[in-house]
Amino acid sequence: MRILIAAYTVLAIAAGARAAVQLATHAGDAPVPYALSAVAAAVYLTLAVALRRYWFRVAIVAATAELLGVLCVGGAEQLSSTAWPDETVWSGFGAGYGWAPLVLPVTALVVLGRSAEVRAAYTR
Repeated sequence: MRILIAAYTVLAIAAGARAAVQLATHAGDAPVPYALSAVAAAVYLTLAVALRRYWFRVAIVAATAELLGVLCVGGAEQLSSTAWPDETVWSGFGAGYGWAPLVLPVTALVVLGRSAEVRAAYTR
């Protein structure tokens, strides 16, 4: 769990900084992709906090949103090479970030699923 928290914290900082620079320097060029990078940063921060505080439901919703975002953005790019005027954090299924945006939500959902099973076993 600590590795996930650290990974999401790093991604939140990286995506947030990227979005801030993009929006501050040339927001008019590609506002949707840059806004998506800001959304990704917010999702990563939410996941880091939720995992740290053991807010399992919030973490599950955020990880699912991240996975859907990565799949939608990456899928749109596969269908049309001009889907986005510039890259987002989720472009290429997160290729610019070592595919961490694709792998981490799956990992988080597996870990959270196992945690929920363990919690349920102790609360019966």
